[in-house]
Amino acid sequence: MAESLHLVCPNCQGVNRVQAERLADSPQCGHCHQGLFTGGVLELSQATFRQQIGRNDIPVVVDFWAPWCGPCQMMAPHYAAAAAELEPRLRLARLNTEAEPTLAGEYNIRSIPTVAVFKGGREIARQAGAMGKADLIRWIRAHA
Repeated sequence: MAESLHLVCPNCQGVNRVQAERLADSPQCGHCHQGLFTGGVLELSQATFRQQIGRNDIPVVVDFWAPWCGPCQMMAPHYAAAAAELEPRLRLARLNTEAEPTLAGEYNIRSIPTVAVFKGGREIARQAGAMGKADLIRWIRAHA
């Protein structure tokens, strides 16, 4: 029997069940009919964070960043390029710590950018500091 995965829609936050071997077939949300993968970075908020990290069966990589952070701004295009390359086996998202200080505090974010890998609702790896695309991809693949 084929493995079934739960995927959270990046648009409506609905939970969908998708066969693992069909991830590359551009699956669509059964609720809003939008694509479950965008090839880009998903912007998270207090309202969407827990749903995305807790209900997705694929790893979710979160970049904790702030708009005033120079290294965050330098890493952003590399992170977006990594998202385009790594989907659909995992999802890359980012959380603005300036807009969501409660979540940043809850996850003990002390420096930015900080990239964390979540699987099954739990943090399994963390790396602080800006990285280029190749380093991001290598680090994410090693921990996800």
